[in-house]
Amino acid sequence: MSPTAFTLTRTLPADATAAALRADVADGLTHDPKRLPPKWFYDAHGSELFEEITRLPEYYPTRAEREILNSHATGIARATGARTLIELGSGSSEKTRLLLSALGAPLSYLPVDVSESALTGAAEALIADHPGLTVHALVADFQHGLALPDTPGPRLVAFLGGTIGNLLPAERAAFLASVRSLLSPGDALLLGTDVVKDEATLVAAYDDAQGVTAAFNKNVLSVIDRELGADFDPADFDHVALWDPEQEWIEMRLRARRELTVKIPALDLTVDFAEGEELRTEISAKFRQEGIRAELAEAGFELRHWWTDSAGRFALSLAFPAT
Repeated sequence: MSPTAFTLTRTLPADATAAALRADVADGLTHDPKRLPPKWFYDAHGSELFEEITRLPEYYPTRAEREILNSHATGIARATGARTLIELGSGSSEKTRLLLSALGAPLSYLPVDVSESALTGAAEALIADHPGLTVHALVADFQHGLALPDTPGPRLVAFLGGTIGNLLPAERAAFLASVRSLLSPGDALLLGTDVVKDEATLVAAYDDAQGVTAAFNKNVLSVIDRELGADFDPADFDHVALWDPEQEWIEMRLRARRELTVKIPALDLTVDFAEGEELRTEISAKFRQEGIRAELAEAGFELRHWWTDSAGRFALSLAFPAT
């Protein structure tokens, strides 16, 4: 990989991830009700489990989003004229290939992720497949004070996979406002969102028959055990997926099967669970077009395009800074 084709900038301190985990666990397990943010699912094993989830028959979002990109990547390229593609939470950058191919060369790609290994691996594969592509990877947390290097405009920021649904409404508002502050006239935001649908389809997507999502959910306990010396036993908890029709989101929880006490030596913390007590590990909000339009407008965006897959299960929104 040519050094001129690939640059990596670390804006997170080397110990930032460990410090964030400690803070989130200390806050979340002393909160009432107990909670943890979903980003801690994704160690190496958790990432493998999620890749397996995306291939399950019940889990439609990944296939549906890919269908939209297959159908509309050329239209997205035409509508934006982007010379730089910025992807937040890029991971393996798999779906990005469709956008890169449509946007053409020369092109700058700026993936943002907390995992340096994921960024480097994806960059190597993309540069091999797209001669002339320049990759400037950022090891950063896109929710906390993201600063972008100078890149050619217009720029297209992509936030795919429905990940915005993992944020609470106030967090979504802050995130969208922060993205808007980074953009200039002519830049654009491509946002992937799961849409509201029947409860049975939604719950099945987060509670598959094979139990892969249950293993993924419980993996957060293994992460805390390994990183903080805790003595969680995942077998003490049941995986729960519930639809909240008022908030229009799925909640994933872990429910204690018995009364138990967990010790977390790294935090000098002891946590008691009552039988049946639940720990919320994820929300996954679902959206309607009018809601997305309103949230984007509040952050200073104008929604110009809304595409769904053929079954209307998932949506991509293309928005531009409002004038």
